[in-house]
Amino acid sequence: MRGPDIQQDTLFSTVIPEERVPADHPLRPIRQMVNEALAKLDQDFNELYAELGRTSIPPEKLLRAQLLMAFYTINYNLLFRWFVGFSMDDEVWDHSSFTKNRDRLLEGGIAYRFFSEVLSRAKKADLLSKEHFSVDGTLIEALSSLKSYRPKDEDGPPGGGGRNPSVDFHGEKRSRDTHESKTDKDALLFKKSKGTAAKLSYMGHVLMENRNGLVVKATVSQATGTAERETAAGLVNALGGSRRITLGADKNYDTQGFVGEAREMKVTPHVAQNDTHRSSAIDGRTTRHPGYAISQMKRKRIEECFGWLKTVGGLRKSRFIGREKLDFQFVITFAAYNLIRMRNLGVVSC
Repeated sequence: MRGPDIQQDTLFSTVIPEERVPADHPLRPIRQMVNEALAKLDQDFNELYAELGRTSIPPEKLLRAQLLMAFYTINYNLLFRWFVGFSMDDEVWDHSSFTKNRDRLLEGGIAYRFFSEVLSRAKKADLLSKEHFSVDGTLIEALSSLKSYRPKDEDGPPGGGGRNPSVDFHGEKRSRDTHESKTDKDALLFKKSKGTAAKLSYMGHVLMENRNGLVVKATVSQATGTAERETAAGLVNALGGSRRITLGADKNYDTQGFVGEAREMKVTPHVAQNDTHRSSAIDGRTTRHPGYAISQMKRKRIEECFGWLKTVGGLRKSRFIGREKLDFQFVITFAAYNLIRMRNLGVVSC
């Protein structure tokens, strides 16, 4: 049974969190936007819970707690109790209860719906560009160790060393066709560039609008050499609409296949030219326009999104096993990023 989102202060508490949070604290406008978005998801939450049974953790409080993990990484003081909706006497959830109820939100696709509600407030405030976008991807290291990457036909762990065995990979050829991670089968071995170490990784993808640098689409895929271009096409296609748009991107997207597919979708590909060792798919018909240079300048702001994700948001390395759970946290983290950007741009409520 769904627990009610009761935020009434405990009758006999001598400390009221609401009175202890400064009126001009930066979390206040963010919390107001979050509560408005959560109110829109009330029916979605009801569909995830039975009408009878033991009262569970309110989903609204779960999502506020997830946002705090993105804002601050840790959760320990009075300010955080106020944001989540705790009184001073409320007991913090057990970790097993928290994760079990979070998984229910994952199964209901709540992360994407909440992200969409946050974005709708940015749209009402006229913060989003409808014509100019940028796309990029970043590697997120998987939680699994390289020692878990072993032959697919190997049944048990290698002998010796107990729970942390010594493994010698010297001279062994490892490929995705013959090897897999025994602890996280979705994670793939990927090398970012020549001269760098191969790591078990996932690929995070972001579509950003160019006016204010807000993220409009976010998702996680497996780390393959073509994942960035394939996922980018899907993100752009999900925008819908019949208006022609521009799409800024780096040299990795400069292929005949991606550029051709973009043009079929009524997208002008403002892709950086990769003409070092081959001919570029982007020619003077595109680069001669002033808008191309602007897109090349604006697209670099997407690195600020990834920088925030990995430093403040804490997703330099996944906290979860499996792509689905990482995708949930990835989307929630970028909803948090958008909330902070909107607060900085003066949005309080829409």
